[in-house]
Amino acid sequence: MVTFNPYLHLKGNAREALEFYRGVFGGEVTANTFKESGVPVAAEEEDWLMHGQLTTSNMTLMVADSPSNMGPYDVPAGISLSLSGEDEEVLRSYWEKLSVGGNISQPLMQAPWGDTFGMVVDKFGINWMVNILQKKA
Repeated sequence: MVTFNPYLHLKGNAREALEFYRGVFGGEVTANTFKESGVPVAAEEEDWLMHGQLTTSNMTLMVADSPSNMGPYDVPAGISLSLSGEDEEVLRSYWEKLSVGGNISQPLMQAPWGDTFGMVVDKFGINWMVNILQKKA
């Protein structure tokens, strides 16, 4: 079996992001700091997350901080995480929670292909797309 998991790299706010995403999706969080893992970083970065993971019934999202010894940090760009399915209530809930403190780039509305679709950049700079499948007649 092979599993594909998004892994987000942030800069000093991975723990906050992990808790935010738990508030959006629910699930269980595990996390290790650089200090706990014995990985040498600058003193002010020791409590940053070397690895954080949110596990739900239908996804795993990984998050870590990018310490200064890994070079310059760039806000994630050119990629979006996509949520889709038929459960309108759940997907609208995700949309509302991801939008808090974020920037809606495409409101959640009926798309030309018939589904309900929207795009939001959350407060951590992560691009999300939500597609609620049109109910079949």
